[in-house]
Amino acid sequence: MRVLSIQSHVVHGYVGNKAATFPMQLLGFDVDVINSVQFCNHTGYKNKWTGDILNGSQLDSLREGLERNDLLKHVQFLLTGYIGSESFLRAILRVVQSLKEHTDGFRYVCDPVIGDHGNFYVPKELVEIYRDEVIPIANVITPNQFEVEQLTGIKIENLEDAKKAIHALHTMGPELVVLTSIMLEEGKISILGSKRLDDGKYDLYKVQCPTIEGSYTGTGDVTTALILAWSAKESDIGKVLEKTVSTMYKLIEATKKESDGTVAGKELKLIKCKKIIEDPPSLFTAEKL
Repeated sequence: MRVLSIQSHVVHGYVGNKAATFPMQLLGFDVDVINSVQFCNHTGYKNKWTGDILNGSQLDSLREGLERNDLLKHVQFLLTGYIGSESFLRAILRVVQSLKEHTDGFRYVCDPVIGDHGNFYVPKELVEIYRDEVIPIANVITPNQFEVEQLTGIKIENLEDAKKAIHALHTMGPELVVLTSIMLEEGKISILGSKRLDDGKYDLYKVQCPTIEGSYTGTGDVTTALILAWSAKESDIGKVLEKTVSTMYKLIEATKKESDGTVAGKELKLIKCKKIIEDPPSLFTAEKL
């Protein structure tokens, strides 16, 4: 199976494509990569960052080159993450259209990276484009709590709010909606996954695990990559969530264990967790809602 992954890239560390590619490869996927930005490091370092940002016309050029060489024919999945401009996001729409024309059964997995913890990472005008143009053509979406609230206008304070937000997102188009990093209880983090069934009903599951102290960049990128991979292999959305959450818990746990407290020291320990990614332990059980 082949994935085209379009998101950010860093020379050092693990966010964006650097975080997502390795797990997908370990789980048996060939991954073609387009970097929406190329920075020396992620933006959390105190001495800032240097690098370049790809624009929409440059993405169009790459797409056209891939088309001329028949290299889009066997791309079964598109994964998108951080996209920083309107022109680039609209160019993504053209990539989706091209891939749909080349591959039957093509699936688009969209992580609508907008922000987190009340802060926007992208221009606010991208919210409307995601809501009205991107999400309706996505098969799978993986927003965090802040992003869900921006996209739906629903403030999530309890499980019922989360269910309403999931319904609103399904109504926009996606068949699989996964809400990541939902805080429903003190000291615990939840991931909720809802899959539309053939009869129009939904399979809805929740997996909850303890929070691990600290902040670790790139966790959302790895989470979406794992959801793409496991949902391609496993039809039971509960099992997909269990494998994803168990992997992420052990990955963050391993990173915290080796961290020296610096920003560089908190880069995800992806390589050391190779065996966990390939064969995640059964740590948490999905609850059917």
